[in-house]
Amino acid sequence: MMSHPRVAQVLAGAEQGGAENFYVRLVQGLHDIHALEQKAFIRNHPERVEALRDFGVSVDGFRFGGPLHVFDRLRFVRALESFDPDIVMTWMNRASGLTPRGSYQLVCRLGHYYNLKYYRHADYWVGISKGICDHLVRGGMSAKRVVHIPNFADETPVCALPRDSFNTPTDRPLLLAAGRLHINKGFDTLLQALVTIPDAMLWLAGAGPEEQALKKLCHELGLDDRVRFLGWRNDVTALMRTADLFVCPSRHEGLGSIVMESWAHQCPIVATNSQGPGEVIEDGVTGLVVPVDQPQPLAEAICGLLVDSTARGRLVEQAADHYQRHYAQRVIVDKYHQFYQSLM
Repeated sequence: MMSHPRVAQVLAGAEQGGAENFYVRLVQGLHDIHALEQKAFIRNHPERVEALRDFGVSVDGFRFGGPLHVFDRLRFVRALESFDPDIVMTWMNRASGLTPRGSYQLVCRLGHYYNLKYYRHADYWVGISKGICDHLVRGGMSAKRVVHIPNFADETPVCALPRDSFNTPTDRPLLLAAGRLHINKGFDTLLQALVTIPDAMLWLAGAGPEEQALKKLCHELGLDDRVRFLGWRNDVTALMRTADLFVCPSRHEGLGSIVMESWAHQCPIVATNSQGPGEVIEDGVTGLVVPVDQPQPLAEAICGLLVDSTARGRLVEQAADHYQRHYAQRVIVDKYHQFYQSLM
């Protein structure tokens, strides 16, 4: 009889972030599988701790400090040993670097093209895109121990916001972009493109180090009356239900769940040919793909879809079908469960 895996999920993430949100969704999804025992080892961010415990997940909270916080790391390692897991899956650099090898199978999950020095001691690696898996193999990891498992979207049903939210005129085309306000996300390219997209409004949901620079650029481009900086939002899927188009202008994008969320929540997507979106979006079928860092092609693709409701509807229908077959929660949770079982 096959034994039930005991899995420790280790995340030393920030209070907010896409990977952190997906961590909660996956741990909750796996919790519904009775042939698996799971425990969360995370930073003490109250909302995340509460969300997991409300779902019935056992949680231990830690500081996950730097190299000088010896006692804190010792406390984490002892708690991990006390749980006696069969499998430990770590998320991102800090958790992976702080988690030692042990009597368990150590799995590191990568959602971006991270520096591999934090991951070499693992037994297996999960890459959320084929490109990240290739990055691992090129970096010296055994191809036989690298597994490709994508993300799934937040599938919670949502309602659209009122179209006039955030003091938005209701008679204008409405674009949405979301993510950390970081140079990798290419939101400056989107602002430059917006100059040549007549009348369109933009909701930009996110926070990060580029916020002031983006607001300054917005002002310099004369876009203050057409752009709404929404800050960090926990209702991006509701925003997707409201907008006419979702735009992903990234320079670098491992994959993220944002593409899948646009598919699941029926918001047609225009994305740059950055690593993840360029891999998963079939141009003209599940979205439109344009070159990185080029405002004019981005503007042309957006304008073309804004004036063609038939094309938008076709992309939505095809993307939703593709999502259900390849990226839905039930599909991805089952892939993780099968992978864990294969390690026993």
